[in-house]
Amino acid sequence: MRATSTTRNLRRGTVSAAGLATLTLVLAACGGGPSTYGAGGYGAAPASPSAAGTAAIVDLHDSKLGQIIVDAQGRTLYLFEADKGGKSSCEGPCATAWPPYLSNGAPQAAMGATGGLVATTTRADGTTQVTYGGHPLYYFVGDKAAGDLTGQDINQFGAKWYVVGKDGKKIDTD
Repeated sequence: MRATSTTRNLRRGTVSAAGLATLTLVLAACGGGPSTYGAGGYGAAPASPSAAGTAAIVDLHDSKLGQIIVDAQGRTLYLFEADKGGKSSCEGPCATAWPPYLSNGAPQAAMGATGGLVATTTRADGTTQVTYGGHPLYYFVGDKAAGDLTGQDINQFGAKWYVVGKDGKKIDTD
């Protein structure tokens, strides 16, 4: 197989800006590029806030723990007990394992979720994180499919993580 000019240039350590941009796009399309959250696959956090120009959706789903708050795709959303005053305290490695639920614009309540409990908070990096009942919301990278609850009652990064009920409070089965 013949090497392309971009491949030859990469081997020599030189590449044009256009070649680098093309390579970056190809790698991103193939999953070889970096993800915003360091996670991928169904059930993991989206690679970006809700679709460009659209607001995040907070929905309600029946689970073995009762009715819980989920995103528009049915992925479980969690609260972190270390968060205080509606502000996230989960950054760096914590936000890699527990990606924040971000929004472009004001989030919306769907189905049985209570609209008055849906709001946002500004994260340290300037992004807009969805809150419910005053709690910043997160995904858990261990959840692989809609409805998974593998992050429930985990003690990680200095506090416990819980799914959120319709009333905006943690669901604690202990």
